[in-house]
Amino acid sequence: MEELRVPLHLLAHGRTGDKGNRSNISVIAYQPELFELLCEQVTVERVAALFAHRAPSAVRRYPIPSLSAMNFVIDDVLDGGVNDSLNLDAHGKSLSFLLLTLEVAVPSSLSHHLRRAPGAHS
Repeated sequence: MEELRVPLHLLAHGRTGDKGNRSNISVIAYQPELFELLCEQVTVERVAALFAHRAPSAVRRYPIPSLSAMNFVIDDVLDGGVNDSLNLDAHGKSLSFLLLTLEVAVPSSLSHHLRRAPGAHS
């Protein structure tokens, strides 16, 4: 079966929050039909590898099937937290944007569910 390799942001959007040195990043499928595919490919291991440069001590995933979403809790990834960090916004949206760059394989049969970039033509 033919497949496309695309960034996660074409299949889902993200929401994020932080508390202390912990980041919560939710990945929400644009279409319920994409949720199973996301669960198969957006794994704890892949997210941990993507954030390895930030040295998280733990990554946990909580699927929320009724919302076609999953929440990742990533510990010790915020340089001590918003108040302690010297980084310029290494929190919040910037971390969800990083996660949404993760490449996923999409069967061509599901390609009609992909979001198109603004200004892109079909």
